[in-house]
Amino acid sequence: MARSIWKGSIAFGLVNIPVELYSAVRDHRPRFRLLHAKDEAPVRYERVCQSEGKPVAWEDLVKGYEYEKGQFVVLTKDDFKTAALQKTKTVDILDFVDADEIDERYFETPYYLQPGKGADRSYALLREAIRESGRIGIGKIILREAQHLAAIEVIGDAIVLTMMRFADELADLEDFKFPSSEGIRKPELTMARQLVESLSAEWDPSKYTDEYRDNLIRVIKGKLAGRKPRLKEREDARGADVIDLMSRLKASLEERGGHETSRRPAASKQEGRARHERKQSAATGRKKAHNTPRVA
Repeated sequence: MARSIWKGSIAFGLVNIPVELYSAVRDHRPRFRLLHAKDEAPVRYERVCQSEGKPVAWEDLVKGYEYEKGQFVVLTKDDFKTAALQKTKTVDILDFVDADEIDERYFETPYYLQPGKGADRSYALLREAIRESGRIGIGKIILREAQHLAAIEVIGDAIVLTMMRFADELADLEDFKFPSSEGIRKPELTMARQLVESLSAEWDPSKYTDEYRDNLIRVIKGKLAGRKPRLKEREDARGADVIDLMSRLKASLEERGGHETSRRPAASKQEGRARHERKQSAATGRKKAHNTPRVA
């Protein structure tokens, strides 16, 4: 059984429900150590002073914020205590919002919330209330000395808490240059939409795997066994020359036509446009990113 990384409660209105927080993700990527090529001994990192060129002990380290190149302001433990919020063990739900109004870029890491001792009934009550509302709770939680924005939603029988980014953590779209839709010919757009529809399928997360990780594991096992690994074949990447766009679209459609695929009806123009407008509204409504320094 996994160990909880946080114990506290969910609070909304005057209701307080004891919960425990568990990671909802698993990292299966292989871990590597840096070794000395000569004797394959692990390499140890040392904290070296750039001016003296000598290692520095942990007790001699302080934290500094670089406000200009090479210029630092040193912060003490008291400074961090001054800035710190009162440590609470509560997920404070501030609002319940329409899920479609939230830009996906805000979502980060998911966690499972399990009921604490004696909280099964109140947990189930909150879960079903959220489910029937069709909304997502937005709250704040203090975890590992930092405050986080969090979404609280229902998936199956679980209440899931997903860490979110604050508005000023997103790069503003206005800081980038994207091409306009002018110059796109109707036949090209029609053919591109046909290709999108030919690739339509039911969502099945199990069909998408990390092939690079799988190949790395095969290489490692092959080296341990002293044999050549059998790797998954790589698909050749085909560039999309702008000049050859129509012929590539046609070839792609012909290729899709030769395969049986599980398809779902494509969304209507009205539904697609409505979803797009909701996302645009959510993105436009957020605060513009500002330059306030964030200190770890």
